[in-house]
Amino acid sequence: MFNRLLGKNDIEVLEAKPLYQGFFRMMQYRFRHRLFAGGWSDIVTREVFERGHAVVVLPYDPITDSVVLIEQVRFPALETSKSPWLLELVAGMIEAGEVPDDVARRELMEEAGLEAKSLTSIGSYLASPGGCSERFYAYVATVDAALAQGLHGLAEEHEDIRVLVLPRSEAYALVESGDIDNGSTVIGLQWLELNHHKLKG
Repeated sequence: MFNRLLGKNDIEVLEAKPLYQGFFRMMQYRFRHRLFAGGWSDIVTREVFERGHAVVVLPYDPITDSVVLIEQVRFPALETSKSPWLLELVAGMIEAGEVPDDVARRELMEEAGLEAKSLTSIGSYLASPGGCSERFYAYVATVDAALAQGLHGLAEEHEDIRVLVLPRSEAYALVESGDIDNGSTVIGLQWLELNHHKLKG
């Protein structure tokens, strides 16, 4: 049985200094923490990318056993992905005072033009905890995939989004081939591969 030895009270934050504030924020922290062997660490300095938290939504049609994915350009993927136009789940940032469930429903309409028949939380996870504080809140939404079509997104956010409907098996094959290579979408489609029978039931 897992027994957690250390927790939040075992870190002492000595300084938090803003380094950059733009669309996102970069902070520098100085801290020390308790050691597994006892005592305290030396003072550690880390830069942390503070981009806020987000929701990701996997739209799934259990009647046709198909998923709705969106495709949009992601400039940081230019150098390392097969194409900077990535197949993704619906996603969006959580603003101050917002509830993740409400953000999930809003983003589903904005990015895919769909309403959720049901919305189920499938957990949350840290995106890249070595340098970023962002946490994703993940959902699966049951939808009517026949209604998914066209181009979507908000012009003021420079979004240019194409909606695609794929059989679940074909979408998962794109994960296995590496054509889908962004973490949220990989996690969502892997979850669906393990759990789709529950949604069909």
